[in-house]
Formats: sequence, structure tokens, C-alpha cells
Amino acid sequence: MQLVVARIGRAHGIKGEVTVEVRTDEPELRLGPGAVLTTDPASAGPLTIETGRVHSGRLLLRFEGVRDRTAAEALRNTLLIADVNPAAMPEEPDAYYDHQLMDLDVVLADGTEVGRITEITHLPSQDLFIVERPDGSEVMIPFVEQIVIEIDLDEQRAVIDPPPGLIDDRAEIASARDEETAEPADPEGSKGSKASEGSTGAENTGDAENAGNAGDVA
Repeated sequence: MQLVVARIGRAHGIKGEVTVEVRTDEPELRLGPGAVLTTDPASAGPLTIETGRVHSGRLLLRFEGVRDRTAAEALRNTLLIADVNPAAMPEEPDAYYDHQLMDLDVVLADGTEVGRITEITHLPSQDLFIVERPDGSEVMIPFVEQIVIEIDLDEQRAVIDPPPGLIDDRAEIASARDEETAEPADPEGSKGSKASEGSTGAENTGDAENAGNAGDVA
């Protein structure tokens, strides 16, 4: 099975290095020196990684045969694709590859249908499931252990325990009103008071460590 593991960004420097947008939780395995990757478009590859290093929080790669900025810039937006055994599991416990999570049914603990995972977005702080609801709308579910409480690959489902407001677009409204009190009549007019109204919703939080505890996405 072929999986996209990175997208090439802009050229860095003048010696052929490029920035890459990593799309795997196993960059050391998939994007290490010596790795041979096919590409999209196919005409840009295959590419063999010669060196890799982290600079200012970004992964920089140099490919064999790419020696200057012009050649590096020509690879911009190219997708890097690795061949992965579909039966293989990531080395870390409770970790999953994207293809294992795609199309899983998302349900609540009581079995209520939420939708289906159609996309997985990898952010610096956490991974997000993009879930298509039965009505065609989409909702984002943070892949953290507090929310995603079970991944059952045999049953092809992800069980979630969402906080209020995460999957319901009707945010909870908390209203505080003072009891009405009688006031003497004002010959110049009547006085009124405004009731304060505040809404509470889910705040999506999580970090890389939490995401790892819930289950990393490779």
C-alpha cells in the first residue's frame, strides 16, 4: 500500500535542501537517509533521501542528484509516497496509520452514530479527525485520549466521549437573570436592566504527548 508521508515545500539555502511538511508520525523510519520514495507527480521521482536535519522546528531534506536551489525549487509541492505493508502496525503501542483510521464509523459510547472519518489532519499540537456527519456536514474531533476513548479496528469504529458543544452546533447557553424587584414608579420614565447571557462551548486542547497517549497517527 502506498501512503503519502510528506509534501515538499520551498527550497532552503543554495545547496539543494528543501523543507518538508511531514505527514507521518514515523519520520525517522519513513524519511531517513537512504529511503527511496515515489512521488506525485511521478515524473519528479523516485527520490532517494541523502540527508535530513531539523532547522527551526522544520525538517530539511536533501535528495540524491539535487544539488542547487533551482533543482530544489522545482520539487516544490511534490508529494512523497512510501510503500507500506497494509498489515503492519506502528512500533509505538496504541498508534495507527492513517489508512487504518480512514472510513471508520464514529459513534458515541451508547452507540449513537456521529459520522465517518474522511480525513486526518496532522497539526503540531494534535491530530484531528475530519468526520462527515449523516447530513453531509463536517465536524473536527481531536484525537486525544480524553475524547477518543476507543479505536476498534475489528469493528471498524472509533468511540468518542465529546465535551458539550464539540459535535453539536447548538452551543449550550447559560443565562443568569436577577429576580425582578418592584420599583417605585418614575414620573420621568421607567428603568430597565439587561440580563447577561454567556455561551459555553468546547475548547479543543491537547498536545503531542496527549495525542500519543490516545493513539498516534502515522
